[in-house]
Amino acid sequence: MAVAHSAPDMSHLAHDFSRNPMLVYWEMTQACGLACKHCRAEAMPNANPLELTTDQSKRFLRQLPDFGNPLPHLILTGGDPLSRKDIYELIDYATGLGLEVSITPSATPELTNDAISKLKAHGIQSVGLSLDGSCAERHDAIRAVPGTFERTIEAARHCGKICMPIQVNTLVAEETAADLPAIYQLLRTSFPVMRWSLFMLISVGRGKALNEVSPAEGEKIMHWVFQLSPDAPFMIKTTEAPSYRRIAIEMIRTSGMARGEMKATSVYKGFQIRDGHGIVFVSNLGEIYPSGFLPLRCGNVRAESLVDVYRSSAIFRNLHSPETFHGKCGACEYSHICGGSRARAFAHTGDALGTDPFCPYEPHSFAR
Repeated sequence: MAVAHSAPDMSHLAHDFSRNPMLVYWEMTQACGLACKHCRAEAMPNANPLELTTDQSKRFLRQLPDFGNPLPHLILTGGDPLSRKDIYELIDYATGLGLEVSITPSATPELTNDAISKLKAHGIQSVGLSLDGSCAERHDAIRAVPGTFERTIEAARHCGKICMPIQVNTLVAEETAADLPAIYQLLRTSFPVMRWSLFMLISVGRGKALNEVSPAEGEKIMHWVFQLSPDAPFMIKTTEAPSYRRIAIEMIRTSGMARGEMKATSVYKGFQIRDGHGIVFVSNLGEIYPSGFLPLRCGNVRAESLVDVYRSSAIFRNLHSPETFHGKCGACEYSHICGGSRARAFAHTGDALGTDPFCPYEPHSFAR
């Protein structure tokens, strides 16, 4: 059994994520030319005819400044956002509202060097690229379309040439875990990277066909990540693995690192953020969800205020409050900083407030 610690001091974390999300993910379309094995959106070749129109999209975007300061960062995702004909018009509209905007395009023929340069000219802050293997054979096996590895590498190199920051997103599953060190070496030596995000598989969408790593293997990977971080030329973060924060705090305590040094780490910036708390997701149809991986519909931006739903709906209120969580996550002294993956808890148990089965930690109060 792990040794329990007293609850970490939270007084230095001033951002109220129950009022203002840090990130708004907008699934602009379901259309995509790829057929990735782990696709949350179960993307299709053609757009849903009921997806938000240009005018409806603008009405949705006008809601975001109503959160007030600090404004959330808007992430354009899909499907493939570049497949929308009004993509640049909507980027211009969002930036005109004072929003910072990033994009996660798919590695389709739409992702040309000219398109990347145009994204930068229209004010895109950063580009998210997916890399799930250290070579074409491994990556393309996950993406299910030949040529996506080379297209991704070319896009990353062009981003480096024009000084466009990139986040590289890598799936962590049984099928990819052994390749993570080789992917890390590729990122160190091939092109500039702002952030490497390791996405721990959630069994939703097409991802049900892949295998999550075991909790024990996940702990090993997260210890490896923390040990890499001080010398890595880029930030490293985990997605849908908030228990990494507990591991980081334990290792920081063991090392004797001062609080000021801890606040400089990349993991510190993610404290408290989890599905529905610091994050909100809007689908191509305008439906509001706590995250793209937690399919609990809470409203629709066509008829409701995203701000009101995020702050006041019953589902979001519970997700904002770790006191409502059940099982180990509810009893854990790290619940406010971590809180567990609400999406994984729901995927495994049907209870979004239940225990995240990916975390093997036994809280002292729960064990008693």
